[in-house]
Amino acid sequence: MEEQLQPNPNSVTGLTGSSPPLHHDDDGEPVLSSHTLAALNEFLAEQQRDSAAGDSEVSLVSEDWRLSQFWYSAETATTVAQEVLTLCAAANSRVACIACPTLYAYLKNMDPGVSVQLLEYDKRFEQYGSDYTFYDYNHPEEIPSELKHSCRVVVADPPYLSKECLEKVAETIRLLIQPGESFLLLLTGDVQKESAAEILGLHPCRFRPQHSSKLGNEFRLFLNYDPGTRLGGLEK
Repeated sequence: MEEQLQPNPNSVTGLTGSSPPLHHDDDGEPVLSSHTLAALNEFLAEQQRDSAAGDSEVSLVSEDWRLSQFWYSAETATTVAQEVLTLCAAANSRVACIACPTLYAYLKNMDPGVSVQLLEYDKRFEQYGSDYTFYDYNHPEEIPSELKHSCRVVVADPPYLSKECLEKVAETIRLLIQPGESFLLLLTGDVQKESAAEILGLHPCRFRPQHSSKLGNEFRLFLNYDPGTRLGGLEK
């Protein structure tokens, strides 16, 4: 999601509220003090980091808190997308993203050829055309027949941190997942740890998802498979 550039409070001018202090060398030429020069170098380095991060950002529509929407940080979206692409590498796999449009956008950005279906309540994502399916977790069985048991990888991020919501999303997951070897990734709050194990038999990995909005609730990534050393491995 693109952000407006804001004045940096750590900039050189911000440190003093006016022009940076100058000293003069032996020839009378003005020079910055060592303190100000260090601050300037730090500021320039930060600007370069921000610019590099901006080049890899994927633009999304604005979050709508009324729909419990919170986009992942760029690092989280990239990490999870890379894991999904790794799982898809062995076969021509279809991926379902339930209520996680950030991940859909990063997957298509990183591999435009990947087959991904976004199931999402927010109709602003109709812009994704045939890749979009309207989804209301209150009606978990209402998905197109062509999607049923067609996905080798399913990633879900239930909109609410309740057992009731997870149970209904789990019904949809069972309809989407294909027979045989399949992979399920669930992003939800740590408070859902016991429910994730009980309802879907999932285990947390060590990787900790983050959101661009810096949510107060701790989020976790739960899996139905052993990723080995990827994602920090399973939490023992």
